[in-house]
Amino acid sequence: MTSKRPFLNNAYDLSGPDATENLYRDWATTYEDEVVAQNGYVTPGRCAAVLAEAGVDPSAPILDLGCGTGLAGLALRNQGFQIIDGLDFSAEMLAEASKKTRLYRHLGTADLSEPITPPEGPYFGAIAAGVISPGHAPVAGLRHALSILEPQGVLAFSLNDKALEDPHYEAYIAELVESGTCRLIHKAYGDHLPGHHMGATVYGLRKP
Repeated sequence: MTSKRPFLNNAYDLSGPDATENLYRDWATTYEDEVVAQNGYVTPGRCAAVLAEAGVDPSAPILDLGCGTGLAGLALRNQGFQIIDGLDFSAEMLAEASKKTRLYRHLGTADLSEPITPPEGPYFGAIAAGVISPGHAPVAGLRHALSILEPQGVLAFSLNDKALEDPHYEAYIAELVESGTCRLIHKAYGDHLPGHHMGATVYGLRKP
């Protein structure tokens, strides 16, 4: 019998970028069924709500980092954001996102372990839902994300239970705040993938 979660079971035990790329290449066409329909993935909506609650102008361009198949883009649109650009590591996931007609203004590839070349901008908000995690984007990607935001711009992102087990992740966030790189405006633990019995803390960081 086929496992109910054939990809999700392996998503947090990846050994490097090649393994990550291979997983999402093979997962792209069934990703939404597995994480949403089967497991109730709610983090994109939680992150999008942080930008709305922080008062980010809904007409300002927003950058969706690790956009995958476009679930965070849909969550942003549901919050009223009108101009959304998406970047992702996987060409196959981007191909799925491109099928969501008129959701994204621009789509492109990016590796959050390296500095980001923004598609257009200027960006006053960015989202990284379910992206910063073991086997996925490194926590240093937060600094790269903040660097492309305008002054007073807001970054919303999540750390799932796997990331929260490693104190390095929250220590890095504390360092960003203590150095004056940003201000913590939101931190709340809640559901991530309820069907997979996984939670996440969602954060909001605002640039000076």
